[in-house]
Amino acid sequence: IKWLCVMLTNDIGYHLMLCRAMIPRHLKLIPCVYGNRLLSGYKPKSNVKDSYRILELQEGCSLDDIRNSYRNLAKKYHPDSSSATADSEAFMKVEEAYRVVLNDVANKKKCTEDEEEDQFKSKSLQHRHYLSFEGVGFGMPSQRERQYMQFRVDRAAEQVLEYRKQRLEGQSAATDLMKAKDVRQSKKVKITQAVERLVEDLIQESMAKGDFDNLSGKGKPLQKFSDCPHIDPMTHNLNRILIDNGYQPEWILMQKEIRETIEQLRKGIVASRNKLEGPMTPYREKQWSRVCEQFTEDIRKLNKRIDNFNLVVPLLSRQMVHFNAAREIARAQKTYEALVESREASNSETKEAEQKAVKRFGLKSSLFKWLNL
Repeated sequence: IKWLCVMLTNDIGYHLMLCRAMIPRHLKLIPCVYGNRLLSGYKPKSNVKDSYRILELQEGCSLDDIRNSYRNLAKKYHPDSSSATADSEAFMKVEEAYRVVLNDVANKKKCTEDEEEDQFKSKSLQHRHYLSFEGVGFGMPSQRERQYMQFRVDRAAEQVLEYRKQRLEGQSAATDLMKAKDVRQSKKVKITQAVERLVEDLIQESMAKGDFDNLSGKGKPLQKFSDCPHIDPMTHNLNRILIDNGYQPEWILMQKEIRETIEQLRKGIVASRNKLEGPMTPYREKQWSRVCEQFTEDIRKLNKRIDNFNLVVPLLSRQMVHFNAAREIARAQKTYEALVESREASNSETKEAEQKAVKRFGLKSSLFKWLNL
């Protein structure tokens, strides 16, 4: 019955609170009861120390501690908690103590904020005094303004001097660099001219000695390249002279070197397989794997050489593809098998010839024996 009365009282207080919210503000409010508390003009009768004691806390604790303590006590004394310690009067005391403690903490926090604000206000005027004019100067505002203007003039003059100094240093560095370039270029020109003079002197000296008298076609005009009029005759003649004297372009020499190298590698791996001979024992298998590894490394180096050749060759149709080490090894194995078959065929032919010779020799020996008899 007591709990029912408390619930009815709370319900009535809730409805009174709603009605009170609908009353205009200029009218005098009538204190109304909500539970066992007043909604307006409520002043808790409990002492702050007793409230801390009820909540089992000490003064100066944090808000989290207060909330946790109130939550634990509410679970313990709340009538709806269905616990053995449920008590409505104790729960109301706990709730009242919780509100008193919260009010006390809020008041203390407000006092500290006011003190900090007062402290800041006491220093704000002096700080604001030096926010203007970049903190330059002292004295009255007019005096500080004049000092700040002089400071700006001095700073601008220093910046101008620094800019002019950097510009002059850059110009001097550029002139020094140009002088160095001119010196290097003049040295190159002098060296080139000296080499040209030296070569011309050597040619004239050789001509005076008669070193060029035995050249084929001496005194005859150079043959013109008349087959294709779109090619420069001078370029054609120079190329023909180079070809006649045994000159070959780099890509032709590289192509020849690549072909010779792959032929040597193929012959070498066939010879290595031929040395092993017979059925492949574990020892021979190990030796053959070593030979294959070395052959694969040589093919890798050769493929790098092919890459360099493809960068130099002037025609796309003359470019070469990479060699496959596995295919080359299989090819060497087939070559070896063909050699073995040819050997067996030649051995069989020699055996047949020997047998025929033996038969002939046998007939002759039997005839000689018959004649002797």
